[in-house]
Amino acid sequence: MKDGWGRDINYMRISVTDRCNLRCIYCMPEEGIKKKQHEDILRYEDILKIVKCCAKLGINKIRLTGGEPLIVKDIDKLIYEISKIDGIEDIGITTNGILLKDMAKDLKKCGLKRVNISLDTLKEEKFKKITRKGNLKNVLEAIEECLRIGLSPVKINTVLIRGLNDDEIEDIMNLTIRYPLDVRFIELMPIGEGEKYYKDGFISSEEIIRNHKNLFPIGRKRGETAENYKLPDSIGKIGLISPLSCKFCDSCNRIRLTSAGTIKPCLHSEREYSIREYLNSEEMLLAAIKNSIINKPKEHYLEENEKSFSKKMMFQIGG
Repeated sequence: MKDGWGRDINYMRISVTDRCNLRCIYCMPEEGIKKKQHEDILRYEDILKIVKCCAKLGINKIRLTGGEPLIVKDIDKLIYEISKIDGIEDIGITTNGILLKDMAKDLKKCGLKRVNISLDTLKEEKFKKITRKGNLKNVLEAIEECLRIGLSPVKINTVLIRGLNDDEIEDIMNLTIRYPLDVRFIELMPIGEGEKYYKDGFISSEEIIRNHKNLFPIGRKRGETAENYKLPDSIGKIGLISPLSCKFCDSCNRIRLTSAGTIKPCLHSEREYSIREYLNSEEMLLAAIKNSIINKPKEHYLEENEKSFSKKMMFQIGG
């Protein structure tokens, strides 16, 4: 289905929870969040109803996000049920990787095809500082396990913050020499906890390119968020995701479903459409989802202070 600006929308990210087992400094408050009541979160049955309607509208790619999706009970069963829906061709998950090693094989059997793993440092002490919890070893072992069992692609998401992990850019890039990984450097965004670090910590993709002359471009497919590069003799690739310095709104192909049951046509817009009240009528649910897609904003305005953008934290909208 096309939105009001003529973009083909074929991809939905589904936040199954806003809870997480880490407390990354640019994402979640140290004290955590107030736990929602069970009735305030979409049930799996509801998610499946929504995915079936979305598939009828041309959405064929699903990514499960959070918070941290792997802390949710029976997430493997949800993946399996989604994989059986006509029209769904691709299921991925975004995770911090802490629980992934022991779950990866079963998730793949249930229909998971690809995985994005957050990894902001290769140093144990710094990992503890950034995440406030967790064990770096768990994440590194999860990456190796995903490669071993053939999940593809395995993408590494790294949020760069000046003075914190910018001294590791080259080391993280070099993972692509040894492993067939897609390493993606993501510009820090002034959203939620990230605002605290944005003024002094923002590093643009252009700065990375300028400081690493050995990168050579290999382009970006339409609908992809990353501009892709390679190092000489590497088997993986490096992506630069630039929502601020070089936004890619003109080719955006996605909508988001929050765990509370709202559709966010744009990650950074305040605009949301509640669809919970239509769950008992497929006809009305289809109409509500169509309406949210047609009214997808042309672009975000994160770079313009006078424009409104989402005031929610990233863990609340499944960034």
